[in-house]
Amino acid sequence: MNEQNLKPDSSDRRAFLKAGAVATGTALAPGVLLFGVAQARAPGEPASDKVRWGMIIDTTKCASGCSDCVTACNTENGLSGATGPQDSQWIRKLNIRHLKSGVETSLPMLCQHCEHPPCVDVCPTGASMKRADGIVLVDRHTCIGCRYCMMACPYKARSFVHEPLTDQNPEVPRGKGCVESCTFCVQKVDRGENTTACVEACNAAGHKAMLFGDLNDPQSEIAQTMKTYATTEVRADLRLNTGVRYQGI
Repeated sequence: MNEQNLKPDSSDRRAFLKAGAVATGTALAPGVLLFGVAQARAPGEPASDKVRWGMIIDTTKCASGCSDCVTACNTENGLSGATGPQDSQWIRKLNIRHLKSGVETSLPMLCQHCEHPPCVDVCPTGASMKRADGIVLVDRHTCIGCRYCMMACPYKARSFVHEPLTDQNPEVPRGKGCVESCTFCVQKVDRGENTTACVEACNAAGHKAMLFGDLNDPQSEIAQTMKTYATTEVRADLRLNTGVRYQGI
């Protein structure tokens, strides 16, 4: 056999590599491989530090008995909705009480998507990471389940998957033995929807207590709201510059 016939033509090789890249992008839904494919908001558009996704939650509009945001999160991301110590909760409702005034407030607590996330600092494998657009995620393929990030998170916003999972949302793959948390519905952001399931549900119910958008865009609704109204970080003393801010606390 002629040796020249054993060497693929360069154009064939480029076509093969291109096809492989497409296949990889198809097999890995947004949020799986968090170093490349998953960083695209839309096909061909990588995550950029020109954008910083964030959320404002107005606690004055958040009723203590309402769990629409929690239900929507569970449905979108394939969570069971159970609230036991071994169940995943990406967003949960908290009732807090002001020590001096005694005023009680209900607020949703989720990953705060910090600019300086402690979970990323302590992760020994790089599984905990922050995208260029500020979304904090966990690469389940790299996570070894050490749970250092859970201990480092001051918001108790991360969960460990104890049991095998079934009936998953193919866009939100999860795995036993991994840590997980709110992703700001990265699958929706990467499709260009630029919203989250919890915000959609809150708006659909007429509460409009949650607002999601680009904090870096001075013309965005979320940036204008932060400029006009006072917002608060939970544990601002830690200087994490959280992507989630609250009104009314």
